[in-house]
Amino acid sequence: MDTPFSTIQNQVSADVIDLGLGDPPLSLLPLDLIREAAQLRLSQTDNSFLQYGAEQGDGHFRNALAGFLTKGYGFDVTPESIFVTNGISKALDLICTLFTKAGDTIFVEVPTYFLALRIFADHHLTVISVHTNENGLVIEALEEKLAEFRPKFLYLIPTFQNPTGTTLPQEQRERLVQLAKEYDFIVVADEVYHLLSYTSSTGKPPRSFAASIDEENVISLGSFSKILAPGLRLGWLQAHPEKIKRFNTSGLLDSGGGLNPFTSAIVRGTIESGGLENNLNKLIHIYRSRLQVMNSALKQHLPNAQYSVPGGGYFFWLRLPEETDARELRRDARSFKVDFRPGTLFSSREGLKDQIRLCFVHYEEEKIEEGLLRLRQCLESK
Repeated sequence: MDTPFSTIQNQVSADVIDLGLGDPPLSLLPLDLIREAAQLRLSQTDNSFLQYGAEQGDGHFRNALAGFLTKGYGFDVTPESIFVTNGISKALDLICTLFTKAGDTIFVEVPTYFLALRIFADHHLTVISVHTNENGLVIEALEEKLAEFRPKFLYLIPTFQNPTGTTLPQEQRERLVQLAKEYDFIVVADEVYHLLSYTSSTGKPPRSFAASIDEENVISLGSFSKILAPGLRLGWLQAHPEKIKRFNTSGLLDSGGGLNPFTSAIVRGTIESGGLENNLNKLIHIYRSRLQVMNSALKQHLPNAQYSVPGGGYFFWLRLPEETDARELRRDARSFKVDFRPGTLFSSREGLKDQIRLCFVHYEEEKIEEGLLRLRQCLESK
């Protein structure tokens, strides 16, 4: 089975180097920053964040987040365009609940984030895959699918994609929005890696899809999981006012109020203090170095692998020699105390058998090099 060594998402045996993990390391989760923000919030007399909370999310938090995103995205973001979520996974689940019913068709990239496929399966949706290339989603392939199917939405990761690391160019983004209007489907853009760019200022990614939410057919998703800490279970989405209204008036929000007001109050402190921006800059510096180390180690230990160097995010996507079955290789790799994620996980049709995903953020440089050496030894033993 294509499962990690442990059934717990982020736990691996100490003697194993799991280059497939897509989690930030514990050493880079900023406990002191969050502790200080929590102590500040809990020392105040305002206890409103202990109430159910506004459906859209606390206004003070959304105002702080809007300022942070305005700087990060390079265009004005308003608090009115933001809806607070429990992270991207919950946002996807809520989108499926509100905008689809069992049996509906949706489009995804191939390859795509494999755990999103699990969410879509829970909602009994029919998933149609659309091809990608070195520039992300192939618009011509999308147009061919649209001639045959009518999706409720297209789910994609447009910037530093998981698992491929590719980024969709601006021209294709604009064409995609046009197609969404023409064929009446929603573009659900998972932009969790958008702020994790490791290139120079001239190589920044294209504009976030949040710049296109004046169109009712666009929803941009963001999260603190990669820029602060995943255990916070806090994120946001940006959308047209009519879509925001639909989220605000859903049964879930009507019953439970705003999603995660307690954590929102704490994270607001990290934004207002400048701590979140400092943490993001620290992560970019460290991850840039680890990316470079993995690239060098790949050239040394896996010279026959084909890949493109990502400009940001978390992942390298490798194509191994054609006769390689990555699932068999993964089983063999256990004997060498190394792990990765095989390409079949990221396909809704059991394809991509000669491809693998490697993550460069979870381990320090020495472990990255050692892990790739072990993978090389595994390949050479076959």
